[in-house]
Amino acid sequence: MWGQGQIMGVFWSFIFLFSFQLLHVAKGSMVWLNESGYEDLVVAINPSVPEDANIIPNTMAMIKDASNYLFEATKHRFFFKSVKIIIPKTWTKNSTYSRLKTESYNKADVIIADPYLKYGDDPYTLQYGGCKDKGRYIHFTPNFVLSNSLVKVYGDRGRVFVHEWAHLRWGVFDEYNIDTPFYVSKKASIEATRCSADVTGTPVFQNCVGGKCEIRDCSYDGQLYEAGCVFVPDLNQNNKNSIMYMQSLPSVVEFCDKDTHNYEAPNMQNKMCDYKSTWEVIMESDDFLNSSVVSGPAPPFETTFELMQTQDRAVSLVLDVSGSMASYNRITNLRAAAEVFLLQIIEIGSRVGIVTFESSASVKSSLQQITTETSRQNLVQKLPTSASGGTNICAGIEKGLEIITAAISTTYGAEIVLLTDGEDSGMAACRDKVKQSGTIIHTIALGPSAAKELEEFSEMTGGLQLYAIDGVLPSTLIEAFSAITTGSGNISQQSIQLESKEQEVISSAWINNTVTIDKTVGNDTFFVISWSVIQPVFFLRDPKGKEYGSSDFTFDNVNSKTARLGINGTAEVGDWHYYIQNVHTATQSISVTVTSRAASSDIPPVSVQAFMDRAKIAPNPVVVYAEVSQGFLPVLGATVTATVQKDGADSVSLPLLDNGAGADTTKNDGVYSKYFTSLTSGGRYSLKVSVQGRSETVRLGRRQNRALYVPGYTENGNIQMNAPRPEVADEEIQANLGSFSRTSVSSITLESTTTGSSPQYPPCKVTDLDAYIENETVVLTWTAPGGDFDSGRADHYIIKSSENLLDLRDEFDNAASVNSSTVTPQEAGSTETLTFKPENLRIENGTVIYIAIRAVDDTNLTSDTSNIAKATWFIPPKATVPSDDSNDEGNSNGVNITLLVAVVAGCVVLVCIIVSSAVCILQKQKKRDPAIRM
Repeated sequence: MWGQGQIMGVFWSFIFLFSFQLLHVAKGSMVWLNESGYEDLVVAINPSVPEDANIIPNTMAMIKDASNYLFEATKHRFFFKSVKIIIPKTWTKNSTYSRLKTESYNKADVIIADPYLKYGDDPYTLQYGGCKDKGRYIHFTPNFVLSNSLVKVYGDRGRVFVHEWAHLRWGVFDEYNIDTPFYVSKKASIEATRCSADVTGTPVFQNCVGGKCEIRDCSYDGQLYEAGCVFVPDLNQNNKNSIMYMQSLPSVVEFCDKDTHNYEAPNMQNKMCDYKSTWEVIMESDDFLNSSVVSGPAPPFETTFELMQTQDRAVSLVLDVSGSMASYNRITNLRAAAEVFLLQIIEIGSRVGIVTFESSASVKSSLQQITTETSRQNLVQKLPTSASGGTNICAGIEKGLEIITAAISTTYGAEIVLLTDGEDSGMAACRDKVKQSGTIIHTIALGPSAAKELEEFSEMTGGLQLYAIDGVLPSTLIEAFSAITTGSGNISQQSIQLESKEQEVISSAWINNTVTIDKTVGNDTFFVISWSVIQPVFFLRDPKGKEYGSSDFTFDNVNSKTARLGINGTAEVGDWHYYIQNVHTATQSISVTVTSRAASSDIPPVSVQAFMDRAKIAPNPVVVYAEVSQGFLPVLGATVTATVQKDGADSVSLPLLDNGAGADTTKNDGVYSKYFTSLTSGGRYSLKVSVQGRSETVRLGRRQNRALYVPGYTENGNIQMNAPRPEVADEEIQANLGSFSRTSVSSITLESTTTGSSPQYPPCKVTDLDAYIENETVVLTWTAPGGDFDSGRADHYIIKSSENLLDLRDEFDNAASVNSSTVTPQEAGSTETLTFKPENLRIENGTVIYIAIRAVDDTNLTSDTSNIAKATWFIPPKATVPSDDSNDEGNSNGVNITLLVAVVAGCVVLVCIIVSSAVCILQKQKKRDPAIRM
């Protein structure tokens, strides 16, 4: 929302920003809406899941049930039409299973996988972005799919699927809050966090000792119920909503809409979607706008399923050797980076071939299976060393498809790694062939002039879109090749990049750095050192003090400016120190790359996924994300730094944060985020994320948006509790994590149709405003936004209050102002605090005050209105009146204890006088009238 007088000031900025078109999607779902039926939904079973004959039929039954439930819940608008289920290659082969085409585990919409550390079977959807942003994937455990006992605590599996689908597809959020299960309503009563507010139930406390559990009424603790109090719903009720609260109730068949939405509930749906109901958000989606109601009581089609099985990788390297590749060290860097791919990245058992192209294409090697180190080295010898001629990308692609077909008799499920630095106006000629091939094409754009059509090929086939800027060393190309790992979901096979650093080193200076090899990695560990002019002096020291000198490294006969060291067996856990001295008489560039694989197939390594995306809030800024996890658990407390590069521009470093402020949606979910505000023009941008975790500060967390574990139900007045939710002790989680280093890359392509000055950005929305009442004053805390989204600092704040939440949301400018002149905005990410005494409002029992904030920068650009914080003062009816020992003027509840005691004492004296007088009168009357008795 923009302040008065701002529209003209930002008009050209908006034109500039909206002229960009986002071409890169890091994890592209293949689902598409065919009229009202969702097609090509992909479900993938993790390779680590033991084969079980019931997983596939149970999954199919779940989705069939979900289709019918979704049809009813969306008022006959959506259903699931076709589904593909990916089966691990380790499971029994079946002639009815199809080969994969462009589908893969990494791009699946639904994942079936064991939880890490057996922390429970809660279904969840990983959501990075804000309201309306699609999620990443839905995760179900095999036990959830197989065990009927879990239906009691989560509801029917089809209903749970629809709940999670709403997260994934439409970007809505939960209407419960596991951390804040109750709140004080504006009616001065304690209510369960739910939607709708008409869902009936009973708050109870369950105490379990030695396997025996007893339930009792909840006690008060301050203004709310004690910790551990849960809301037990009535099993039989008339409410039809809401699916995002408790889809397990038999009567629930709808999403909360505008009429039934509980905007008071302190849940993520209200916080993230500005107090809109889930159905309102769904109605604003592209799906809703591009569909219509289907007549009939049931979906017009029954869901169909295609079973597909993963196979070994078949990869064709299609490499540009046209004349332009002879410039800027490109052909030399290409060879060095492709060598790393062949020796360190591509997985054992894969088949790899090499094709080069210029005006025409030629086969350097047919597909060879990677079985030994010798087979890897044989392929390295076939890499190109010279460049000349024109550019015919289609010739290269067609030749790459030919050698794949010759090796595996099909192109389905194969991969092409297409690298080029040039333009080719004839790429459209092979577009249809590429689409029909069923081959995934990963594209690497090298330098500023690579064909603009590259991204179309990778987007169309579900491949990676990578970009490397020109450099004297192969660092950026190695990073790009290192990202092209198996998409099968078998992370124990994947090569993991631990370190990638390049720097200019003056004559005689040393590089003294450390890379951490943690206990989750260590197999197939390689150190690669490259230099631009003269071989430096270098040596390596492992955590036990063993040293490796230059004589222990292997040198490439063709590329004499690269040295490689492979560590035998499993590398020692701990900090590895490398020391490099530039002995050249002038400054030269030196780079270090370290890769490794999992130490054990039983323990998943810490992994990093990095990407950039457009936010759906105006003016649609780019957001940088990095997901840091071990297995399916988020890694917290890491230091995450993003570096964004573009040809011809200085690189930009950004600290990514997991603090629930600015671009970061949820605190402590392992997704680290930041707005990228240094966008000045269109073109390709590369992203590198470096992650450092130190054992003193890093820890594992739990998924934030887990499905609601229903504690029990009330039926016919009887409360039947479910077994308590299984939890893992913090000590057990922390025992599996230590110090680590990781690197990950991605890219984004933005097309600009106009040029102009750099865009102007307002401060970002404050999303964590909190308020409470203390000593008859309101205390506010929030995280400072920046002057440009979440960078820099704002100029000042506008704070408003109201006794009506919706009035404050809709009429912010007309609400009562709070004096914020005492607050000078700090740097983005800092904690801000303000204490104020409400004017014209007496704080007493039942008081509810709503507060919201906007930030304004030095050009008068204004942020969107923050989340609306609620401050309440509520004295529970059964609460014990506290003593006034710590407050001479009365206790913090605003009740003067001395006055209260005096009033009570006076009342007692008055009652005594009245009773005494009455007794005297009765005694006199008794003497006159014997019939009157006491």
